[in-house]
Amino acid sequence: MNRHDVTEMIVAAKIEKGLSWVSVAEAVGASKEWVTAGCLGQMTFTAEQATVVGHLFDLPPMAVKLLQVVPYKGSLPSQVPTDPLIYRLYELVSVYGTTIKSLIHEEFGDGIMSAIDFSMDITREPDPKGDRVHMVLSGKFLPYKTY
Repeated sequence: MNRHDVTEMIVAAKIEKGLSWVSVAEAVGASKEWVTAGCLGQMTFTAEQATVVGHLFDLPPMAVKLLQVVPYKGSLPSQVPTDPLIYRLYELVSVYGTTIKSLIHEEFGDGIMSAIDFSMDITREPDPKGDRVHMVLSGKFLPYKTY
């Protein structure tokens, strides 16, 4: 059994049990975005969190242990994603990435936005022309050091 197998078990159990990521996150006691990333193999759960996830999804003990192992980050199977929703995010960065980079550098200087000291919030924004996806990405600015 490996971490990918655990992710597949979680997704199958989620469907079978009719659970939502929001309900799983509430049980774990963390944001829906972070818990979903953990369930999909991109974050490390504590022993307590892994036990809750294991109980919700009826996972075997080895799967619960694997939820506590630091995963290999980066879940896309190819360089250019083929899933339409993920591709649109890729497209967004392809089109606006240099703009985002330029504006961050102008405001903060030479550095990066952390994906480690990071939070994300995804909500529905009602709109008469069709509801919108509202995403807030918040990462700590990490300046490059001179040495």
